Amino acid sequence: MSTQVLDAPTAPATPVRRRRVPEITYSVLVFVGVLLVWQVVVTAFDVSTVLVPAPTAVAGSLVDGFRDGSLVTHSIVTLKEILIGFGVAVGAALVSAVLITQFRPVERVLFPLLILTQTIPKVAMAPLLIVWFGVGISSKVLTVALIAFFPLLINAVLGFRSAAHEQVEMLRSFGASRLQVLRHLQIPSALPHIFAGLEVAVILSVTGAVVAEFVGSSEGLGYLIQATNFTLDVARTFAVIVVLSAIGIALHALVVQVGKRLVFWTTTPTDTAGEI
Repeated sequence: MSTQVLDAPTAPATPVRRRRVPEITYSVLVFVGVLLVWQVVVTAFDVSTVLVPAPTAVAGSLVDGFRDGSLVTHSIVTLKEILIGFGVAVGAALVSAVLITQFRPVERVLFPLLILTQTIPKVAMAPLLIVWFGVGISSKVLTVALIAFFPLLINAVLGFRSAAHEQVEMLRSFGASRLQVLRHLQIPSALPHIFAGLEVAVILSVTGAVVAEFVGSSEGLGYLIQATNFTLDVARTFAVIVVLSAIGIALHALVVQVGKRLVFWTTTPTDTAGEI
């Protein structure tokens, strides 16, 4: 009689969890590498600070600017122009998108006119806005609003129209009013498109504020760039650019975070990203 030896069941191997590295880490490493190469090249070839200052000189000018308060003062002015202009653009774009998508006569009359206005370069409009509204904050806000308006409008219109026609007809068959369809179906469907437009518009708002300050201003970061260029203080010019970049990145990140909370069903889980 033969005997059969059965192997004892073995426990399944425990999967090795790989360490996850945030994606931003790679961007930071590349940025630091660029700064190191920049510093080495400028130092090795003795490049004049009037042409390209070293990163250490830019950092020093940045610290001095915050210490004497000049960067803070001008940053507050530019940030105020950006936020007010961006708010005006958001309000005007969303109202226009609702009117265009809800009322066919408004679409036929208003939409072509809005497209026509976008064919006019905003840089060309900035001097006229200075003449009409002066060198104060009003002309800067309008410039920002004009530049940020159209990308958000297009995304909002596409968003409101993205609701399935069958769903709209079903709600109407149950007696839903136009406002109820808008509130319960079209707005939720439009939110991903709207926040995509907001991400673009908030970056364009920073550009709009600087362009308006270039044309005519006595304060703000755009004015400070012109002033430092006139005095050949290139390190301070780079420092102002760093501040503008930080403002743009911070505002964009804020819009993204708000979008993730309000439009959570379109976000990708963070635990699936950045595995190595």
